[in-house]
Amino acid sequence: MWEYTDKVMDLFYNPRNQGTITEKGEGQAITTGEVGSIACGDALRLHLKVDEKTEIILDARFQTFGCASAIASSSALTELLVGKTLDEALSLTNKEIADFLGGLPEEKMHCSVMGQEALEAAIFNYRGIPLDNHEDDEGALICRCFGVTDSRIRRIVLENDLTTAEQVTNYVKAGGGCGSCLADIDDMIADILQEKTTAVAVATEVVKAKSETKPLTNLQKITLIQQVLEEEIKPFLAKDGGDLELIDIEGDLVKVTLKGACGSCASSTATLKGGIEARLKEKVSPDLTVIAV
Repeated sequence: MWEYTDKVMDLFYNPRNQGTITEKGEGQAITTGEVGSIACGDALRLHLKVDEKTEIILDARFQTFGCASAIASSSALTELLVGKTLDEALSLTNKEIADFLGGLPEEKMHCSVMGQEALEAAIFNYRGIPLDNHEDDEGALICRCFGVTDSRIRRIVLENDLTTAEQVTNYVKAGGGCGSCLADIDDMIADILQEKTTAVAVATEVVKAKSETKPLTNLQKITLIQQVLEEEIKPFLAKDGGDLELIDIEGDLVKVTLKGACGSCASSTATLKGGIEARLKEKVSPDLTVIAV
């Protein structure tokens, strides 16, 4: 006996949105997606009512042949869809369906995948895209018993962080028939994990390289401080009749003299710290401190 969450049992005994959609209003369309087969043990037909102008899903209903997980996953899917646009719906993953249910036994995760695939099939049908053009159906056929391609396996491995052929079988049934493809699935997983390891290593090196960026030389720092003062700060102060003069730079200490209206202004400290120093910290170095002399 599988250990199901209370949510799964509730949607199994009291499924929401079961049935078909037969009525539609002006500017509305009905589309259907069907996946699985009774011969394989699970089948799902998903019906969507769509507002043609906004592509918002107005209603979602299902017909399912399968176990408690299949019925609960299908019901959960319909609850998640209403109110979403078709593009938003396409981003829905099988993991979100399982999470909505409070989790599924791993051996039953293929039910959540079936819901995701039925949704994509319905949207493909609405948009007039032949199902044969679905990216998961492209590529080499790996599991002949259940018609699963390498593209579909790759996607499910990446989206669910799978690491074993047994997990792949639980999610898409590949390898669950004659078992002759299990070695190929193992090889695919090894390649995917190696690609992920390489990608992480490359990203780490990029971050490391950025963190090891050489600091400014003293000459570069002085030149950049002078440039910011002349091109950005002085023109700003001049608008209010003020000016400043760079007196000296000692390490990270910048000494200036405020002139004109700034020299006698009651808010000169705010100008010094909130304006001049803040700008130099942003443009040159966060370690800089500006003082008036």
